[in-house]
Amino acid sequence: MYKIIKKKALNPTVTLMEVDAPFVARKAEPGQFIILRVDADGERIPLTIADFDREKGTITIIFQIVGATTEKLNHLNEGDSIHDFVGPLGVASHTEGLKKVAVVGGGVGCAIAYPIAKKIHAQGAEVHSIVGFRNKDLVILEDEFRKASNRYFVMTDDGSYGEKGLVTDALKKLLDAGEKYDEVIAIGPLIMMKFVSKLTKEYGVKTVVSMNPIMIDGTGMCGGCRLTVGGETKFACVDGPDFDGHKVDYDEAMARAAIYKDFERHSYEETCNLFSKEVI
Repeated sequence: MYKIIKKKALNPTVTLMEVDAPFVARKAEPGQFIILRVDADGERIPLTIADFDREKGTITIIFQIVGATTEKLNHLNEGDSIHDFVGPLGVASHTEGLKKVAVVGGGVGCAIAYPIAKKIHAQGAEVHSIVGFRNKDLVILEDEFRKASNRYFVMTDDGSYGEKGLVTDALKKLLDAGEKYDEVIAIGPLIMMKFVSKLTKEYGVKTVVSMNPIMIDGTGMCGGCRLTVGGETKFACVDGPDFDGHKVDYDEAMARAAIYKDFERHSYEETCNLFSKEVI
């Protein structure tokens, strides 16, 4: 059992938890993930490691409440325990040798982008962070990103905070202004990563994206997280989650993700009804 040390609501739909998991914290690196089960009968879900503290032996996860399991997880509080918490899994993000990087995060994907920006900045590289949200109320990790960035840009769809527009608008302005990046790292919704990669391909800038499709076993055996990258089948859990953004078949990935939407919504509604009855 893995005890929840800290719980904090970052916005109405996104929650941060710090979990006591010393063996995971000992080996964790930015870009890797864990797979958890809330209880013995629960489903396995992957969550990216948002931060870690080797001395305290804790792992920080940040999740959006979108399905049954994240709803159940969000009902746990400080002092409660998570049944299973396995990791670190996946290949750690490559950060060595980078001198100047643009880190682009969208929505809850910023929770994945932040530890990467933090490590690259700590290694002495220049980091330009561009984050995008639908509106001001959904902005997360602003203070953390500012500390880990030489330049920081916030974009909102409605203009309620930062600058109105998309993350690609800000990135294009920087590229047009002559900024030269060793690498662009984009993490967020598939559609966002698709268009960031399309833009950077025009400018000839290497781009890495983090793919987080449906995962079950986390070892590459089930095949649930398969992707097409450069015409070849890859498995996000063991080959990724980071891939060359210019080679990912985003349309295929989006089509596969859409298959599960109705099941996810039905399961979420059943779970919400269950908790409502327990309250009554």
